[in-house]
Amino acid sequence: MKTRTGILLSLSLLILFNLEGKKPFTKGASPSLYPAPSYMVVIGAFSVQDNAKRFTRRANELQHAAKFVFNPDRNLYYVFTLISDDKNTAMEEAKRLREQSAYTDAWVYQRLSGDVKTEREDINPVTEQMMEDVPVEQAAPPQPEPTPVVQTPTVQEKPSEVIEGKKFFFNTYRGRDNKIVAANVEAIDIDRSRKMGTYKTNEAIYLPSPKNNSGKVSLVAKAFGYRNVQVDLDYNNPSGDNISMDETNGVTVPFELIRLRKGDIVVMYNVFFYKDAAVMMPESRFEVDALQSMMMENPKCKIRIHGHTNGNGSGKIISMGVSKNFFSLDDTKEGIGSAKALSDARASVIRDYLINGGVEPERMEVKAWGGKKALYDKDSPKAKENVRVEVEILEE
Repeated sequence: MKTRTGILLSLSLLILFNLEGKKPFTKGASPSLYPAPSYMVVIGAFSVQDNAKRFTRRANELQHAAKFVFNPDRNLYYVFTLISDDKNTAMEEAKRLREQSAYTDAWVYQRLSGDVKTEREDINPVTEQMMEDVPVEQAAPPQPEPTPVVQTPTVQEKPSEVIEGKKFFFNTYRGRDNKIVAANVEAIDIDRSRKMGTYKTNEAIYLPSPKNNSGKVSLVAKAFGYRNVQVDLDYNNPSGDNISMDETNGVTVPFELIRLRKGDIVVMYNVFFYKDAAVMMPESRFEVDALQSMMMENPKCKIRIHGHTNGNGSGKIISMGVSKNFFSLDDTKEGIGSAKALSDARASVIRDYLINGGVEPERMEVKAWGGKKALYDKDSPKAKENVRVEVEILEE
């Protein structure tokens, strides 16, 4: 007779197969047939399923392609963004989430096999040590769904024992028609040339004090398809053009965003590819959709898409199959090619995605560089930044 834990594990692994778009177990199949080892990038753990659902929904709103599954080893619902058979891929993604998103506790859960007797591990991606305890969100009473807000949103009062800082509202909007634009603002301590953090716009946030001698802070608004806009201010006495203050949102700092102009070149920092593949990872969708919106908004705009790799070696190249799934490895084909060929394929897949969305092919060019224009040495700790796609504005 199966134990309760064994039944739950079988069900959870079956759910994982379905979530990944793979075929479910056939009748009589054993859970131990699940590919092992595999690594799950986890961004949250919950004892209450409704909390996991809400957390997953919010993560998807932030373009993280999250799902959740019951983990019988922990008796918790795990919310995850990626499952990979490659440990390094999972570790790098967890580190990226810690550094570049709100999910600063992201970790990697290793499922060694489907055998309920097999030990499993939660791994800290920074130290790569096993975690005895994982961050668990305590059960909370159900919350109503948020109501869409058109006007300037408000927030609850700051719980001083949890959040430190001054309330700010970064208002990012398109200059030509005042349309609200979703963006991020990087806050930089000017005295120390140190990044303080990245914050969402068009909602009230709490910006910590730079704790420097001058109080000077540089705020840089970034939205793909627009030029960066910088505002410098005194944290202790914020003032300047159109900067205002009220009790609801604190200090409001406006950023008028202007579309990219002819000759501008911008890096698609939030477009990621699977290893050795001209297939985008799901979290890339938000930025390629932003590029598509820019192209659809201005029918005269023409671009050149530049592909870059780390190094110039040859090797395996994974590309989309007949299903044309731009964000999945489920239907792919493999070949062999040069680094230049891989960079060409990656730039081309973005062009194909834009064509699929209605952008005319003649408005786009592709330029493959391979590893010729590396930002860092191929063996540098920052070498992964050599793998990138850039967009150059040819006509506007």
